[in-house]
Amino acid sequence: MSQKPIALDAYEALAEAYAARIDTKPHNAYYERPATLSLLPDVKGKRVLDAGCGPGVYAEWLVDHGAEVVAFDVSAKMVQFAKERLDAKAKVLQADLGQPLDFLEDFSFDLVLSTLALDYVRDWHKTFKEFYRVLRPSGKLVFSVGHPFAELMLRGTGNYFKTELVDYEWTGFGTPVCVPSYRRPLGAVINPLLEAGFALERILEPIPTEQFKREVPQDYEELSKRSGFLCLQAVKR
Repeated sequence: MSQKPIALDAYEALAEAYAARIDTKPHNAYYERPATLSLLPDVKGKRVLDAGCGPGVYAEWLVDHGAEVVAFDVSAKMVQFAKERLDAKAKVLQADLGQPLDFLEDFSFDLVLSTLALDYVRDWHKTFKEFYRVLRPSGKLVFSVGHPFAELMLRGTGNYFKTELVDYEWTGFGTPVCVPSYRRPLGAVINPLLEAGFALERILEPIPTEQFKREVPQDYEELSKRSGFLCLQAVKR
């Protein structure tokens, strides 16, 4: 019997506020998202998997740029918000990123996109192998996660070299919610990717945009000196 996803309850609690704010919340809309989108290839006419789609903001962008999209999330509420947002323009499913993606065929996608979702999965070896399996030859994988160094600095405790379960209190979506995730060292980010068969093409440590500066100038100064996220682009060899 599979274990309950660690952040499921938190995201079920956050879902409504998250879906309402995701288009304008500065750390997402004006910091992580522009960086991640800059790593995407031309998606027109491509079949794309949005793994951990949340309320569907990336899936909508992909559809609007000509992609055929299959999206999934572990949260039933997030899936419902994504379906409402996409209005049948993409296939949206409920599934766990930490489990085998048996409902997806081999060699069925040109691109896999996973944004700020893998931090809730402990074993990336299995997940990356599944991404590799469903991608066509020379298919791309683009994903974003919390930056390992930033995660350690935020906590100020723990062992950098271990993959550790940590909790953060999110206050940016109204009522504070405790959100658990896994913090891991840089090697535990990259090595499972390489061992699955991918070739790493680019690492991007985002710089906040000018719009971010206008919205949250105090955070702009901090994030201009140290990155909060890590965005990666890889290709199936």
